[in-house]
Amino acid sequence: MVHTRKNQRGLTSAERRKFVSAVLELKRRGTYDEFVRTHIDYYVADGETRLRLAHATPSFLPWHRKFLLEFERELRRIDPTVTVPYWDWTRDNTPAASLWGEDFMGGNGRRGDLQVTTGPFAHAGGRWNIVYGMTEGGFLTRDFGRPSSPLTLPTEAQVDAVMRETVYDVAPWNSTSASGFRNGLEGWGPGRTNDRFRLHNRVHRWVGGLMLGGASVNDPVFWLHHSFVDLLWSRWQQRHPRATYLPTRQPPPGDAQRGRIAALDDRMGPWDVTPAQMLDHSGIYRYV
Repeated sequence: MVHTRKNQRGLTSAERRKFVSAVLELKRRGTYDEFVRTHIDYYVADGETRLRLAHATPSFLPWHRKFLLEFERELRRIDPTVTVPYWDWTRDNTPAASLWGEDFMGGNGRRGDLQVTTGPFAHAGGRWNIVYGMTEGGFLTRDFGRPSSPLTLPTEAQVDAVMRETVYDVAPWNSTSASGFRNGLEGWGPGRTNDRFRLHNRVHRWVGGLMLGGASVNDPVFWLHHSFVDLLWSRWQQRHPRATYLPTRQPPPGDAQRGRIAALDDRMGPWDVTPAQMLDHSGIYRYV
């Protein structure tokens, strides 16, 4: 049976409570931290020579679709009524949004150490200790809007511009690709400091704290963010039904990206799935 992912702003109090409870139970079991570890392991940058599957690569979208689906399946083993909601950051774009309520994601980090002290994922509650992180701290951190170098969340107009892209991805199949839907949505652009980060990347940067880098899964808002990214890909697929995943084959011998990216029918670790198998989610879930 197809299940439904909803906009977080439309969730009832009971739906919020069930989602949070299921996430906390995954954390208690140690399953949540396995997802954190997986994302760290597959967070490979342009400059590295090993296989790139999760970021700065064509498989960014199908890899995270599978990652999100596996997480959702674990939640639904705990409570079959739970699905992963999405955060439309073009609309709920301030710290005052209901997303950051005490009963849901909690709020911003405090000045100084950026520790989140409100909501169900506050360290003081004893249920959200950071096991795998990129820093020494054992608590969730956030830094909304990066006051030291201020930026805002992406706008609807910026999303619309990317949605008009007619090609999925282009060579050199990394963060320097000058056009294509994948790199536009992932959010790598020219420029320096905040100008370099757009859409998906800019949201990570706006939340700040642990949402920066490979350990970003430590912040549960990661899943709501990527649910919206997946929704945007789904809408783009509907708008451009003839635009297939690219590349369909590995780059030719001698190309710097050969063997470093996943073509349409290449396997994506840590699962035995291909990008081709992740293109259609209509038999599993839908968005409203």
